Amino acid sequence: MGFETLLGNDQLKHNLTAARDKHRLSHFYLISGPEGSGKHTLADLIAAAMLCHEPNGPCGECRSCRKVLAHSHPDYIEIDDPEKKTVPVDLIREARADMFVRPNEGDRKIYLFPRAQDMGLPGQNALLKVLEEPPAYGVFLLLTDNPNKLLTTVRSRCVELKLQSLPEAILRKRLSEEFPKADGQMLSAAMVRSGGYLGQARQLLSGITISEEAKHFAASFGSGDPYELLRLLVPLEKWKRDALIPVLAEWLELVEQAMIHRSGMPAAIPEAKQIAGAKNMTELMDAAENLKKAIEYAQGNVSCAAVCGWLAWALR
Repeated sequence: MGFETLLGNDQLKHNLTAARDKHRLSHFYLISGPEGSGKHTLADLIAAAMLCHEPNGPCGECRSCRKVLAHSHPDYIEIDDPEKKTVPVDLIREARADMFVRPNEGDRKIYLFPRAQDMGLPGQNALLKVLEEPPAYGVFLLLTDNPNKLLTTVRSRCVELKLQSLPEAILRKRLSEEFPKADGQMLSAAMVRSGGYLGQARQLLSGITISEEAKHFAASFGSGDPYELLRLLVPLEKWKRDALIPVLAEWLELVEQAMIHRSGMPAAIPEAKQIAGAKNMTELMDAAENLKKAIEYAQGNVSCAAVCGWLAWALR
């Protein structure tokens, strides 16, 4: 298995393999790259390599590797609170103290920071104290989409691993395997819009399957026939707000993708292309603004009947 689970990034994988073979894997890695570039995959592989029972790990098969990849290994610890905008400094201080408690099962104790850029200055300064004098078994993996938000003193103590976009052939092959129903045009659109990063392309292609209400919206809004739009909206007047809001959000996504298509970037969803072919940019911008207002109204306890009635007028 080695580091080959990570697609592309051949030089990076070569350097990590050489460091592993020489028993010189770092105690501090800063893994940087955009969303969907493979930061979590690489962090898991490094942790598995350090905790693997085989000499040339990660093997992916031993008990330790399986636990690391399942995020259930007691010596692979994630430091984050997704509900908070910034990583709480108390969590970092707790990790700093816990670092000096020896590992439970492995030879290393590895701390994963999935949002290193969101630690804030107090958190980074708290982390810096243990980066300066860590125990021999301690490892820190810092993941970030913006390394410039980290203190120079933190970055200088880390080996930075910059993830690159994937070559077109590798990306297209993987997407074709994962999304066999997507045609060549859809794949090309996802590849262009993702900038060559697998995670972002997956997210775009996962949105290809849309609801019947969204398909009906694309057809009725694109036709310019207010009666078609009315036929779509009238049944929705009886829905509950919690059900209506996601539908409106899906319509907004379609309109925004149509705007992107109009701007020259290909849309991955055929219905977005359909709307873009029927509406000019001004009409699309007005529709997006009206859909945002409709969502705000629904979230503000305006009745579904009132929201749908207003949309029938606003989108006419």
